[in-house]
Amino acid sequence: MTLRPATSDDRDAIVAVFLACWRESYVGVLPAVAIEAMTDDRAQALWRRVLASTEGTVFVAEHDGLVQGVTRFAPEGDGGAVHSLYVSPDARGLGLGTRLLDAAYDSLSERGAASVALWVFAANAPSIAFYRGRGWLPDGGARTQAEFGEPELRLRRGGRRPA
Repeated sequence: MTLRPATSDDRDAIVAVFLACWRESYVGVLPAVAIEAMTDDRAQALWRRVLASTEGTVFVAEHDGLVQGVTRFAPEGDGGAVHSLYVSPDARGLGLGTRLLDAAYDSLSERGAASVALWVFAANAPSIAFYRGRGWLPDGGARTQAEFGEPELRLRRGGRRPA
């Protein structure tokens, strides 16, 4: 398994991982209309914008020569945020999610983030359990995604300030 910064050449592979997660992992978490709204074209446009942006970093995890996971993160104020973490359903159990999450956290911490936050759908109990098991705890922050109408919780983990 390798982790590396994503390039625009990875877009199609990232979209495949993203759509697989969207359609399989979020069933029961998001309303059907939200699942159906994420078309292939919409996912392509989303990740085209993400990969062209200079406001954050995208890492991919490869296993057996295929992109099987992706995370996006960025500094924000005196902290940082993990904006997304997706692992292909075919690659679950390989530890890709943990490696990608740790890489995002370490990168933001090395940049001086006092803490790192991420948002997770409140109904996604498996994801919340995954993050809690890695030291990410709810901090009382909550919001509702206007587009999906589903509540999210903010999880936070302290960052390491360089001496």
